[in-house]
Amino acid sequence: MRRLWLTFAQTVTVILAIFFVVVTLRPELLPWSPLSTLITIKEEVAPVGTTRPDSFNDAAKRATPSVVNIFTSKEVKQPSHPLLNDPMFQQFFGERFESKKRRTSNLGSGVIVSTKGYILTNHHVVEAADEVEVALVDGRKAKARVIGSDPETDLAVLKINLKNLPAITFGQSAAVKVGDIVLAVGNPFGVGQTVTMGIIGGLGRSQVGINTFENFIQTDAAINPGNSGGALTDTSGNLIGINTAIYSRTGGSLGVGFAIPVDVAKQIMEQIIKSGSVTRGWLGISLQDITEELVESLNLVNSDGVLIAGVLKDGPADKANIKPGDILIAVDDKPVTHSSDVLNSVAELPPGEKVTLTIMRNSEEKSISIKVGKRPRQN
Repeated sequence: MRRLWLTFAQTVTVILAIFFVVVTLRPELLPWSPLSTLITIKEEVAPVGTTRPDSFNDAAKRATPSVVNIFTSKEVKQPSHPLLNDPMFQQFFGERFESKKRRTSNLGSGVIVSTKGYILTNHHVVEAADEVEVALVDGRKAKARVIGSDPETDLAVLKINLKNLPAITFGQSAAVKVGDIVLAVGNPFGVGQTVTMGIIGGLGRSQVGINTFENFIQTDAAINPGNSGGALTDTSGNLIGINTAIYSRTGGSLGVGFAIPVDVAKQIMEQIIKSGSVTRGWLGISLQDITEELVESLNLVNSDGVLIAGVLKDGPADKANIKPGDILIAVDDKPVTHSSDVLNSVAELPPGEKVTLTIMRNSEEKSISIKVGKRPRQN
């Protein structure tokens, strides 16, 4: 019996050995294919380091070294209990219970615009900051000095003392069109430098209620807190705008972001670098867009022009006999349709220059020459 089991075991071993050899070397001889049979796949053959034709990597590589992270902090005095200000209390306890101070921090982005160390960012990023620190993509950090800022356009210029700075190339925001692809570069939520893509959804956006002077580029490229002051570029990596705000009900991106056109930012930047502030023309009038309700209440013929709602006493317009209730229909023979158009066009005029306003008063058209004044600085 034992010999019979030994013979059986040897026979099974030989059969399994033969089966293993056939499966390994000649699987096609079997009527079925084993589960471990390899399949043939096609793989992309591309040289290492090449850029895909649908990629914006080249643009990102050109722009990202010029975009910096900005860290600001300021010292805030915590409110103290009224008892701590009592002279008798201070006599016994001295200064041990004086109100403490703490530091608050903020985060934003900026764009290196010159190898001399000038950085363009938003005014609200560095507003009231005691300390400003800039971090570059290459790991370098430096304390920054605020050269000047302009709250009315929400722009500011910083300066750092570092060598071999990668300045960005300026594009032409006047040449961009609705539908153009753009990239937004910044540091959203402090997660690190990020590039997002979108298109230009609108140009010349005003009456948004963000700044005094508004002429925004609208984009759906994702812009979030921390992106403020960062770069909006074209697909070549050229700067076309400074990201400044988003329309959001939640604090996150909803696909409606706004950037200050680089042509505007350049003018403001040059004035700040030259004089530390921005000089604008001013007439001393407040304006209101004409609505259908105003047409009916004022018995106007149409809604052309804007209403001069107020005139500042002893201002340039007051001295030229401009009256509240006048309808402004043209500035230097250029028709106006919105109050923002007048505000922007007058602001571009140098103080001391004369401008001609065409107004309607008591259904009579008049042309009045006014000497442009200097717009008071707004805080």
